[in-house]
Amino acid sequence: MPPIGADRPRPIVISGPSGAGKSTLLKRLLDQYPDRFGFSVSHTTRAPRTGEEHGKHYHYTDKEAFMKLVDEGGFIEHAQFGSNLYGTSVKAVKDVADVGRVCILDIEMEGVKQVKKTDLNARFLFLQPPSVEILEQRLRGRESDTEEAIQQRLAQARNELEFAKTPGVHDQIIVNDDLEKAWTEFREFCVPGQAP
Repeated sequence: MPPIGADRPRPIVISGPSGAGKSTLLKRLLDQYPDRFGFSVSHTTRAPRTGEEHGKHYHYTDKEAFMKLVDEGGFIEHAQFGSNLYGTSVKAVKDVADVGRVCILDIEMEGVKQVKKTDLNARFLFLQPPSVEILEQRLRGRESDTEEAIQQRLAQARNELEFAKTPGVHDQIIVNDDLEKAWTEFREFCVPGQAP
């Protein structure tokens, strides 16, 4: 894939622990600017959650098909989280750029490391919860994960929060302790110069 240059909008990489509020802010951004942004639909080997649609929320696949795409160099980034695989395909990002939209990648820490090594010329934003304790409350409030899954997510969150402290990894870190404040900062990063 050719680098995203002046003729194509730079992709935005959004990362942060599960429960930090990425989905909430991304939904608001896409609702408010439907023609400006496009979401790269990731591949995953996990089962769909209630209400999720194939091709809209994820491309649901099995491990064999996922690994075949890895072997073919079809992913910009991929990682394992818990027992499931997740990845952003080259095609998913290209499809968004081809229609002149800013591609948004919602990915995990390992994916951020991999994208940093590409010529994607992305901008990086990290969404951080106010604390691990509040994050745990949010995860438990979902009532969709097992205790084991919650503990895995919390362990991953601690790793991501530590990684986020690395100088130069992210262009901006937003602490989501107040949704409206976080939204204002998030929108300013994604759509610079927009009045509140």
